[in-house]
Amino acid sequence: MARIAGVNIPTNKRVVIALQYIHGIGAAKAQEIVEKVRIEPQRRVNELSDAEVLQIREVIDRDYLVEGDLRREVSMNIKRLMDLGCYRGLRHRKGLPVRGQRTHTNARTRKGPAKPIAGKKK
Repeated sequence: MARIAGVNIPTNKRVVIALQYIHGIGAAKAQEIVEKVRIEPQRRVNELSDAEVLQIREVIDRDYLVEGDLRREVSMNIKRLMDLGCYRGLRHRKGLPVRGQRTHTNARTRKGPAKPIAGKKK
């Protein structure tokens, strides 16, 4: 089991797919990393040598913001918006959709389960 950026990546999957288990690395960035290290994309993680795993780890540490650092930066950005008191910050604070979605119906992911209102039956 290879450990990159604090994540155990699966050994029996292709390198491009396995790298996507790291928070902050999607399909495009995984492909980019494989090209930088010059590994064939169809190779599996268990076929990699220790040197190649080390190269991948170095490229990710040097060029990408992943896992804990990325989560911290995102939460700091949200906290900054909330402290400013701007519209997006207020929506975050109230637990409502931030990007202009309707809330009359839907929005249950952000608002939580529906609360019944007494005397609303009609």
